[in-house]
Amino acid sequence: MSSDERRTDSGIEIKALYGPDDLTGFSPNERLGAPGAYPYTRGVQPSMYRGRLWTMRQYAGFGTAEATNERFKFLLNAGQTGLSCAFDLPTQMGYDADHPRAEGEVGKVGVAISSLEDMRLLLADLPLDEVTTSMTINSTASTLLLLYQLIAEEQGVAGSKLRGTIQNDILKEYVARGTYIYPPRPSMRLIVDTFAYCAKEMPNWNTISISGYHIREAGSTAVQEIAFTLANGVAYVEAALAAGLALDDFAPRLSFFFNAHNNLFEEVAKFRAARRLWASIMKERFGATDPKSMMLRFHTQTGGSTLTAQQPDNNVVRVTVQALAAALGGTQSLHTNGFDEALGLPTERAAKLALRTQQILGYESGIADTVDPLAGSYFVESLTNEVEAGAREYLRAIDELGGSVAAIEARYLQDEIEAAAYDFARRVDSGEKVVVGVNRFVDANAQAADVFPIDEAQQRAQVARVRSLKTRRDEAAVRAALSDLATCARGSANLLYPMKDALRALATLGEVADVLRDAFGVYQPN
Repeated sequence: MSSDERRTDSGIEIKALYGPDDLTGFSPNERLGAPGAYPYTRGVQPSMYRGRLWTMRQYAGFGTAEATNERFKFLLNAGQTGLSCAFDLPTQMGYDADHPRAEGEVGKVGVAISSLEDMRLLLADLPLDEVTTSMTINSTASTLLLLYQLIAEEQGVAGSKLRGTIQNDILKEYVARGTYIYPPRPSMRLIVDTFAYCAKEMPNWNTISISGYHIREAGSTAVQEIAFTLANGVAYVEAALAAGLALDDFAPRLSFFFNAHNNLFEEVAKFRAARRLWASIMKERFGATDPKSMMLRFHTQTGGSTLTAQQPDNNVVRVTVQALAAALGGTQSLHTNGFDEALGLPTERAAKLALRTQQILGYESGIADTVDPLAGSYFVESLTNEVEAGAREYLRAIDELGGSVAAIEARYLQDEIEAAAYDFARRVDSGEKVVVGVNRFVDANAQAADVFPIDEAQQRAQVARVRSLKTRRDEAAVRAALSDLATCARGSANLLYPMKDALRALATLGEVADVLRDAFGVYQPN
């Protein structure tokens, strides 16, 4: 690349100057439309943030249910407007805290939830009919959702009043993250069963958050992030239709989850292009008639992989730029990372500062005063078109391979992400890509940040609680309920109903997962 040449992180060339000629063939009425109207380039609501700011949903979860409950209350008291829960690796992988494979990981990267008793402690004194809750969970998403619903029922809150989101996006686990349990096709059955269950029992719940975030964290470009995410979205829609669900019954509850990185204008263009592209897919490919089925509603998290352990205070600036991109791009909710997350879980100080960053942007910066403030920019509109065109090329290639599931099985998505990650690392190592404090402006005397302490006593307490539960419950009732679930898994009925009965009888998350392991098998990557 010449010294005068500039490109986005996706490799799109950036000119020194943009003008009307860069929008040749661009019809503003067709390509932009109005906010809240097809093709939703300018946002999914007519008034956007003039009507209501994005939901400030800070991600939290560590140690025991009690500890995370305290952090939830701390953040709500600081002005957070929605809950977002992280789960530890054993919970994500379908193991109870007392399982040998859970040793050393209980409560480390999220909260440990093994049973209805844990969920009761996690949600203690939280008004579930008022707050919206997001749960970042995939292989065991249906289990955590049912535990949440059971606690709501104990509080007297009907399923129809519950609002929130489960990630429930298994395809990206095979591509980018690795917390899968079962093979892809039975995993897709679980997801479709969740769509059908929620359409009947929890109609205001977002049944899936189709995630580009982890695809980007694995090293993809911005163009790949939206292309592969929307390809997975297409696969979920096709699976639901094949199971006999009506498109406009489930599609309005689909939601998405994107990353925000440092290239401000490419990130804004990415969000706008994603909305427009999804709207056209739903209308033209699937024949959606309900406008809500065509709306791409999304949560954004600032880029964890962009944060540096070197000079961690610099991450405050990175997170601010990324949050600004998300808001200018029209996100519905936002998590801002703590500046110390390259070192460990966020401390309370870092978590509060991350929330304050959102509040300053929302209430002091003026970006919420008008809808889609960057619309009409020659640069932004041209870049939006370029990002969309690049994503369409990827979608065409994935369709030629037989769709997202087949492309994953052929390792097409994985290979493309690995190539992009390698190229980025090469450019950082060569100094072509500047990372302040890492390969330029290095400060050997920079002061280290405090690191969140891991409390081993909390891990021991969680193990003891699970073991105690297993000695106190009605074992015959548990075994009978798990047997019913096993029968259902070998058939074709909706899995969530017997799963809920088993969890109500105090079967654990690990025991439910074991039943499904026996029925479905365990995925072994090639």
